[in-house]
Amino acid sequence: MSVKSDKWIRRMARDHGMIEPFEPDLVREVAGRKVVSFGTSSYGYDIRCSNDFKLFTNLNSTIVDPKNFDEKSFVDVKGDYCLIPPNSFALARTLEYFRIPRDVLVLCLGKSTYARCGIIVNVTPLEPEWEGHVTLEFSNTTPLPAKIYANEGVAQIIFIGADEVCETSYRDRGGKYQGQKGVTLPRI
Repeated sequence: MSVKSDKWIRRMARDHGMIEPFEPDLVREVAGRKVVSFGTSSYGYDIRCSNDFKLFTNLNSTIVDPKNFDEKSFVDVKGDYCLIPPNSFALARTLEYFRIPRDVLVLCLGKSTYARCGIIVNVTPLEPEWEGHVTLEFSNTTPLPAKIYANEGVAQIIFIGADEVCETSYRDRGGKYQGQKGVTLPRI
């Protein structure tokens, strides 16, 4: 197995639509304003968060049950940022849409900018032949409100190439999150 380089990422985005929209370079400034970086790095791609958020709330006193999820557990927020209350979390989605090749597994790690503020970004692996917008989970581990910026970098994905192609891909299994477009809540 090998980690894929910036050259491979650019080629796959350009020739196969692996990432859309795609930024071929690492962007640190937009219109003269500093941003949390996004785009292609040496051995990864820094993903952006869209402006659609689902903020966890306990207003309706529901139980968090992954087998019987109550959508009243979240409040929809749309904007340039999302304020996450202390010891709470929010869901969002990537701005980018992904098409993962059959011989690749993708892992995601939060950016140091957020990690140093006590904000944990959680994303499950993107399996071979999965496609869609990635659902992001932001956990605020601090006793203070935390701010997540839309349209800026939030995490880095790393493409790992397999030594041989898998026998069964996510698409072959009919994965339940295949082709997701918005912020996707748990499905069973």
